[in-house]
Amino acid sequence: MDLLDLNKLVDESLDIIGTKVKVNDAKKLGEHIDKLVELSANGSGQEQGWARFLVRSAALDLGIIPTSIHDLYLARGRGATPVSWTTPAFNLRALSHIAARAIFRVAKKIDAAAFIFEIARSEIGYTAQRPAEYATNILAAAIAEGYKGPVFLQGDHFQVSAKRYAIDPESELNAVKELTVEALEAGFYNIDIDTSTLVDLSKPSVSEQQALNYQLTAQLSAFVRENEPKDIVTSIGGEIGEVGGYNSNEEELRAFMAGYISEFERLAPGVPGPSKVSIQTGTSHGGIVLADGSLADVNIDLETLKKLSVIAREDFGLGGAVQHGASTLPEEMFNQFVAHEAVEVHLATNFMTMFYDLAPSDLRAEMYAWLDENHGDSRKPDMTDEQFYYKNRKYAIGPFKSQMYALPKDDLDKLSSAWEKQFSSLMALLGVAGTKKYVDEFVKPIIVNPNLENYVKDAVAEEDVSDLAD
Repeated sequence: MDLLDLNKLVDESLDIIGTKVKVNDAKKLGEHIDKLVELSANGSGQEQGWARFLVRSAALDLGIIPTSIHDLYLARGRGATPVSWTTPAFNLRALSHIAARAIFRVAKKIDAAAFIFEIARSEIGYTAQRPAEYATNILAAAIAEGYKGPVFLQGDHFQVSAKRYAIDPESELNAVKELTVEALEAGFYNIDIDTSTLVDLSKPSVSEQQALNYQLTAQLSAFVRENEPKDIVTSIGGEIGEVGGYNSNEEELRAFMAGYISEFERLAPGVPGPSKVSIQTGTSHGGIVLADGSLADVNIDLETLKKLSVIAREDFGLGGAVQHGASTLPEEMFNQFVAHEAVEVHLATNFMTMFYDLAPSDLRAEMYAWLDENHGDSRKPDMTDEQFYYKNRKYAIGPFKSQMYALPKDDLDKLSSAWEKQFSSLMALLGVAGTKKYVDEFVKPIIVNPNLENYVKDAVAEEDVSDLAD
């Protein structure tokens, strides 16, 4: 399949001269863009890379621009915007193109623009979505729904494995650096660095406990600044407490930020620093499932969230504190993130749960059978089926990606409608309606034309992500 064939897939709605791509019929392109998405997801070789390149190039031509949220968060940090919303960061694991279309539909209805699409290092592995594919799914969704403007793509939990770091520090850091370059090339201009796995609570002082964390976060931040495109200031986030561990506190935040600022200034003097910091307030990624399949109640320390958000803004000029692991919480909790001034909240697991709940029963049974065969060794003697499948079902997303794309339209429409309803509710509770005016005021998108060589190249080898956070 050559470029002319690819253009036929979208009813020749593109004008392609060399590597220059122009859209000659946006409506027609939107109606057929899913064919390039499927080729990007399930194809291989040169045609897969070309499909991704065409989607990104067409998006740019239509004013759909991968962008950094850095300036919006710094404006919030200096009080130039109200703290009346919390930016949702959506981790879309299953059928991310379909889910993203639902998000863009909601955003257009409520005049929202402060929302993020993200994927973690762990999710990249088990969902089989490299950054270029994930970006293609999101940008194509914007094309299909007629959404224009900045699109915030984020590398979530670009995390250092404590286990691998202990064995070979240089190789593990290089793995994160290589993923960072790959993400930047794909248009991810928001990167959450996570070396909180290396906090050492055996050290006598909080500063010493956080030392390796802030040193490596500063080192990886400097690496981002060295490799980001010209004129782009990537939004960088750090993390002071591993999600699922004990709750963060003011002393840790101040120790981390003081050490980070000092180390970053040494490594990259005069260069912009971070825009936010992630903390632990009592949640866990995916929630804790009980024997009957229900989720355990979570006691979130909202006062700590607010206190650390205020300190992050007023003392360090950041947008605020970030809340992880929240999508399985009761919906009535979500407006509390706004009330307690969180700058950002990360949402993932419940959208995957909805997929499993609504997927055809024969596909779900096939995926569960695959889990029995391939992950059965992780089943503990006291685990119920509900607990085992809930804990492990994320690992079946990547292996069954092609079957998901082959679902009948009625099944896809049912999922899309359910997701749209959920996204509409969450975005209303998080106060993002009307945020387009703040994005328009403070965020100035910069077009970075894609390099074809970054799309037509050998596939990246898979890595073990079983010990990384989502």
